[in-house]
Amino acid sequence: MDELPGHDPRQWGIDPGYEDVHRRWHQAPASTVRTVLEAMGAEPVEAPDGSFRAGRPPPPTGRDVWVVRAGERVDAYGSYTLLTEDGGDQGGDGLLPPDLPLGYHTLQLHQESRAVRLIVSPGRCFPAPAGSWGWAVQIYALRSAASWGMGDFGDLARLAGWSAALGAEVLVVNPLHAPLPVGPQQPSPYYPASRVFRSPLYLRPELVDGADGLEGLDAAAAAGRALSSGAHVDRDAVWQAKLPVLEQAFQRWSTAGQQSGLDAYRNAVGPGLDQWAAFCAACEVAGTDWGSWPSAFGTPDAAVAAVAADRDLAPRAAFHAWLQWQVDRQLAMAGAQGVGLVQDLAIGCDPSGADAWLWQDAFADGLRVGAPPDLFAADGQDWGLPPFDPWRLRARAFGPFVDIVRAGLRHAGGLRVDHVMGLFRLFWIPVGQKAAEGCYVRYPWEELLDVLALESARAGAFCVGEDLGTVEPWVREQLADRRVLSTRLVWFEEEPPGPSWPVASMAAVTTHDLPTVVGAWTGADIADQRAAGLDVAEGPVEELADKLSSWSGLPRGAAPHEAVRAAHRLLADAPSAVVTATLDDALAVDRRPNLPGTLDDQRPNWRIPLPKPLEEIEHDPLVLDVVRLLEAGTSPGGHPPP
Repeated sequence: MDELPGHDPRQWGIDPGYEDVHRRWHQAPASTVRTVLEAMGAEPVEAPDGSFRAGRPPPPTGRDVWVVRAGERVDAYGSYTLLTEDGGDQGGDGLLPPDLPLGYHTLQLHQESRAVRLIVSPGRCFPAPAGSWGWAVQIYALRSAASWGMGDFGDLARLAGWSAALGAEVLVVNPLHAPLPVGPQQPSPYYPASRVFRSPLYLRPELVDGADGLEGLDAAAAAGRALSSGAHVDRDAVWQAKLPVLEQAFQRWSTAGQQSGLDAYRNAVGPGLDQWAAFCAACEVAGTDWGSWPSAFGTPDAAVAAVAADRDLAPRAAFHAWLQWQVDRQLAMAGAQGVGLVQDLAIGCDPSGADAWLWQDAFADGLRVGAPPDLFAADGQDWGLPPFDPWRLRARAFGPFVDIVRAGLRHAGGLRVDHVMGLFRLFWIPVGQKAAEGCYVRYPWEELLDVLALESARAGAFCVGEDLGTVEPWVREQLADRRVLSTRLVWFEEEPPGPSWPVASMAAVTTHDLPTVVGAWTGADIADQRAAGLDVAEGPVEELADKLSSWSGLPRGAAPHEAVRAAHRLLADAPSAVVTATLDDALAVDRRPNLPGTLDDQRPNWRIPLPKPLEEIEHDPLVLDVVRLLEAGTSPGGHPPP
């Protein structure tokens, strides 16, 4: 019998503590539990033992949305009318028809005088192309003779076509999410203003509507291409070079009266486009702190109306909507080159961004997402991202999640879900508190995975979860059951690629946050960490090099290029459905794209270009050696050459 006052916080999804990598138990701080309960509207009450309980029970889970599997027995417990998303309707009593179509429907329950969103899912994601290989690339780092200071969609299309000709089937790219429209350009692709819309920084200006024959375009292009000589990607300089050209092209397009293409795009993506455009226009006149905006911009609907009625702001909103259409067209071009683009879905968003403004009633105020202390971050991590409140997200029938996933799958052959454990639980940290003082909050993972499966099936694109680090075993079992590929890295596994690795996985040597092959092999990664001012523990990086030597038989004194070949010869032995190599490794780069725990003034994270332009990459001997290894290893009955 519950002798303490109130309701157990676990009923609201709040874990009492967590087990760290050493299997030691950490109790959630009472003050943190209180803060989380307050944010959820659970009205915390203090118990005699100093802990906090919920003053009221959570909302009933079947009130707003029912998520079911195709063919599942569904009882409406009375008379109903089913309104399908294609406009059909049918009535009945009790059991719903067994052949419910996949999709998002409305179920009117007559006896209860209410309606619920009925989501019918296949339950499993679209299958991955078994025995496939491809590149993982940071697009901004992929410069060419035609790009303006950073890689763009034109470069991506060329890389995709070249890769397809070599036998690649996938191309994994960094998140393309949109940053804030004004101010310094956010370098991290994992701190977006919107996960529904994409960054216009990746546009190739010469390819947008209205640019052909534009006066001054050649001179602007020459100035933009000169930016590629810089040692690092300068996003602000790139945007300053591209923006005037894009504005002129838009004006020219506008006067031509060719609106049908943009209208078709607006119909395809829905009202969110006008809301995003209004957000951008409002940022330009009121700043990026939407919490202090005038009331006219306070809500998305109000902002859309206010901007449309303002003769100065309306054209700016139209420009930002047009930019997204141009981005969509160029991304579609890149996605039609014969390989499936695997897009990356970031775990969260900038609290100052459009997502936080658009769905402000679905986020938990005063809290941020992060990670508890572990072997790689002794103090824990605060990512600065606001968490969705799981109860408010369900009350919105998971609409924000649907929009985010659907956008990620547009023009894609696959979707990588960053920190996929976040669909199960997230580590919440009160603003102003240390990361170690957070606690885990559970999410309705079954329903979220069903939504993911539905969108995956509709897009005909597979899904892979970034499930690295400490993961509860049952989580991986559930992901496998839903046909979400696991992520397996040479750097993290205890056995070399082979029978112990699951087929239902995407295999790689490393990721953007971990040492490159050459960085580990030569010790350059340790030097890079020291140069950034980090307190370096050499052991973990040296162990990676020792592992590569032990598994491959390559002597520790071998040349860096030989280490790259050895690592990918190992990788080619992976039985994984998808095998990927980073272009950084194939080019023997010794610095990782991102060094967690460092700030912009310590290290140029997310700003390091590849050492060779795309035109040279296509003929680089080491790159082509990696291609031969992966192509041989993933062919039916294949095995990489010695």
